[in-house]
Amino acid sequence: MIHFRNGFYADVRTEDRSRTAISYQAGVLEEMKTRVERRAFLRVYDGKMWYYASVTDLDHLQKTLDGLYDAATPNDKIEEDPVVRRFERNRDTVMCFKDCSVRDVCAKDKQALLLSYLPLLSEDACVTMPQGLYLDRNSLFHFESSLGADITFDYQTCGLSFSCNMAEGEKKFTGHWQKGATRFDELKGLENEIRDAVAEQTSFMRNSVPVTPGKYPVVLAPEAAGVFAHESFGHKSESDFMLSDESMRNEWQLGKTVGSPILSIAECGSLPGSGYVPYDDEGTRARKNYLIKDGVLAGRLHNAQTAAALDENTTGNARAIDCTFEPIVRMTTTYIEGGDMDFDQLIAPIKKGYFIKTIRHGSGMSTFTIAPNLAYEIVDGKLGSPVQISVLTGSVFETLGLIDGLTRDVRLLSFVTGGCGKMEQANLPVGFGGPYVRVSSMNVQ
Repeated sequence: MIHFRNGFYADVRTEDRSRTAISYQAGVLEEMKTRVERRAFLRVYDGKMWYYASVTDLDHLQKTLDGLYDAATPNDKIEEDPVVRRFERNRDTVMCFKDCSVRDVCAKDKQALLLSYLPLLSEDACVTMPQGLYLDRNSLFHFESSLGADITFDYQTCGLSFSCNMAEGEKKFTGHWQKGATRFDELKGLENEIRDAVAEQTSFMRNSVPVTPGKYPVVLAPEAAGVFAHESFGHKSESDFMLSDESMRNEWQLGKTVGSPILSIAECGSLPGSGYVPYDDEGTRARKNYLIKDGVLAGRLHNAQTAAALDENTTGNARAIDCTFEPIVRMTTTYIEGGDMDFDQLIAPIKKGYFIKTIRHGSGMSTFTIAPNLAYEIVDGKLGSPVQISVLTGSVFETLGLIDGLTRDVRLLSFVTGGCGKMEQANLPVGFGGPYVRVSSMNVQ
């Protein structure tokens, strides 16, 4: 049991994490391992400075905490500090994966599942160098603070990722497909889905033609829309960027119109998936935060320090990739809310434009870049031939204002590879998504 001293704020968070990775390349096993580790991160705050320690010895946490106390200066008014006043005192246990833990699935069953899908990648003769990856993670978190917070919750993801080279004559393409889930059984029975994905990508390789550069109406699928929301707007909402940048604070005035009146972008850690965080790493309960509401700048993301500095409330976004690092302001699941159309209605008025189905990557702050993977023409309100698009670019705020259609259906996506990087902390699991989004004009190259 941890003993907290008076005159300081302190918290201790621990994680018991299990990770499995199994990978094959061209039919050869490259990696098969499960790693279990336990780590803790301890903090003491005296109103002037933070004192940190990261340890793997969880049997002597009190000794480590006492060492931090000895380096700090007692403050009998610590609970009046504006940072400390923003910490919540939650006491809760949230165990969603106790009865379906991937730790209870033997490694041979995980390997067999991956092996059952690998032959599907090579059914077309144009495919070479098929690669398959199985990943999972199960974590048990515990957080307690000197204010009385005492929280336990679990986290879990698992998934498959496949890639391959496709070539026929002078035509080449790199195929990708992956599936993220929170339960192992969700990864079973995916044969048809994988076959369809490979067939679509081989057809794209054979039949796609280069796009004619210009400005066109564009429809973004949920994957592309979600990455756009995350990279181009979500990061701008992380308030630690504003503390030393007065021009950004002036640009980022709450209540300012920044997008189309049909556009709302929200962020929430309690949604299922890879961005699930019922409590952040400072013990703040997850909540739905509107970043944009009906086209108006409605909020930003905080930890306790940034909330105090900007005189706002915490949002549940203090996160670290593990107990090696201190929590900083990070996203959880960021998504665009849906509208009132179906897909056919969304594309019906477009005489000449493009549909972006999947992407390779995206980035941006004031300006954005999206590199499509699979894209198709839209001609006279109908989907047409596959096209090769190198990049979509533009101004973030200008593009937000050009959104003029949203489908009712919203998809939230989880991925088991990659993640969000910020400062020295990568890769952090996050979720993103949205509806199908129509933008009246985008720069297509």
